[in-house]
Amino acid sequence: MTDNKRDFGSFHASNVQGTISLSEEEYSPPKIPIDLPAFKETENDKFEFGKKCKKSHFYLEEDCTFINHGAFGGVLKEAMETAQKWQIYTERQPLRFFDRELIPHLVHISRRLAKFVGCDPSDLVLVTNATTAINTVVKGTSLQKGDTVYMLSTTYGAVKKLLKWQCELTGAVLQEETVTFPVTGNQQILELVRKSLKKGTKLAVFDHIPSNTPFILPIKELVDICQEKNVPVLIDGAHGLGALDLDLKMLDPDYYISNAHKWFCAPKGCAFMYVKKDLQSKTRPLVISHGFGSGFNSEFIWAGLHDYSPFLALHTVIDFWELVGPSKIRQYMYGLCKKACHLLVKKWGTSLAAPEEMFLMVRKVKGKGSCMALVEIPPDVYKNTTKIEYSNAESLQNQLYHQFNIEVPIKCVDGVLYVRISCHIYNDLSDYDKLGEAVIRIKNGQSDSKKQKLNCE
Repeated sequence: MTDNKRDFGSFHASNVQGTISLSEEEYSPPKIPIDLPAFKETENDKFEFGKKCKKSHFYLEEDCTFINHGAFGGVLKEAMETAQKWQIYTERQPLRFFDRELIPHLVHISRRLAKFVGCDPSDLVLVTNATTAINTVVKGTSLQKGDTVYMLSTTYGAVKKLLKWQCELTGAVLQEETVTFPVTGNQQILELVRKSLKKGTKLAVFDHIPSNTPFILPIKELVDICQEKNVPVLIDGAHGLGALDLDLKMLDPDYYISNAHKWFCAPKGCAFMYVKKDLQSKTRPLVISHGFGSGFNSEFIWAGLHDYSPFLALHTVIDFWELVGPSKIRQYMYGLCKKACHLLVKKWGTSLAAPEEMFLMVRKVKGKGSCMALVEIPPDVYKNTTKIEYSNAESLQNQLYHQFNIEVPIKCVDGVLYVRISCHIYNDLSDYDKLGEAVIRIKNGQSDSKKQKLNCE
């Protein structure tokens, strides 16, 4: 940190705005007081993905076929250990840590994360989760009677509830446009938005990767449409960090939010919010504390006394990604997702919920690819059901869990059941082969009440 200038409270080190804005050449980071892992197995390109990675770097149960990383993520083992080291260090001298050391360390990790996602450090703040950040933006938008808030039908359910509630409170109108399935391509989405989004709309909200239907929305083009119509745009990138090669300066949204605990594998309780500079004075924290009135970053950096170790453990997460290689990690996840989709589509004789290029890797486009996909379940699985709805999806998901120890979500979209597969660095193709065989057994009535072992080797 720079001099002990105090922006707020009685903290002995609180010059947040001054240090967050320093150039790389001017900035001198604080010394980290705990030992961080070295990840020696990443040297000389020796890192191995799949089952060995699962055993070495994750706490996941060995006998569980875990292909639902997209739900709540899965923490990197070393990141959890780092968080615990920070917790112990904190309690050795709590006053010293919170009063003199914490804020400089939060500035340091904020700067590192900002560099990783391609934005100015002064435009990014750490928050506990994407839900908190989205509430911050939406509740900070001065909605009035007659204003319009725009969203697509693929918007995350909790966000829909928030938008609906805020519109009810203020008299604003919530405009929801329906995305029909199966999706034909990016042009379907762009034409829908271009035609239906009106100038003067108070806020437009888009998911970068919708949770239930995880195709990648053409965010840059959607942001451009919003800018053409002078509509502020919030991107819910809950699945973005880690899954995509983020470059926020290039995407240029007004707001971008992402979790770090999902694809990035940080400990739970860690996310970020990006806000364009001209909107920062209007974006105030939900929790008002000592930093209020001292600038955007100051207002968010201290939200009262709580466990800040998930934020500080980001050092280990970023080290891991940089040592293994972000492109190498994503290439593995994208490639596995593509193979898994092809395997299931062939085994079941079904299709994806959107064109392959909206889910899977397109080599010509930097950072383009996904770690999740939506594959149709064979209709014979539910051939005796007259109306397909959420309860049918839940029933099949429970069968896969209780009878085969496969953790994967089943989604009901427009009366069709799909499986949403997730592909991370600890997965390999045998996980999806087991899923494929389990669904076939259920279709053929071969399941029973005992958890079954599938020979898919």
